[in-house]
Amino acid sequence: MDTLYDDDVIAWVEQQVALMRAGRWSELDVDNIVEEIEDVGKSEKKELESRLAVLMSHLLKWQLQPDFRGPSWINTIREQRKSIRHRLKKSPSLRRLLSDDDWLAETYRRAKIETYASTPLTQLPDSMPWPLEDAMAMDFLPD
Repeated sequence: MDTLYDDDVIAWVEQQVALMRAGRWSELDVDNIVEEIEDVGKSEKKELESRLAVLMSHLLKWQLQPDFRGPSWINTIREQRKSIRHRLKKSPSLRRLLSDDDWLAETYRRAKIETYASTPLTQLPDSMPWPLEDAMAMDFLPD
């Protein structure tokens, strides 16, 4: 049997909010609320990973393809850094991921996949070739 959650998640959200505002706690769809809250956390982590992978990929391209450097790469690098900073400001607890070696290695692996897919490069460093602090610095461009 389909529920409102299954049929129309936006209508379900509106319903759940109305129930909360009315203090009708026993009528809440707690299982799906819990799932949605967990998904928000996962989404925030995924967004940070995606932005950092794009940043790393463009820094690799900048470093390894100097003949192709241009304003669009600089704009992408700046935009990713700004978005990462915004994300970390909005959710400071995400900072702990930046000191998680396994998470960083997976993010760099993703950056390498993106770089291989968008360039003729066939060899990339096994690990991120710059300190994370440098990669995140607004004025850093690897040579």
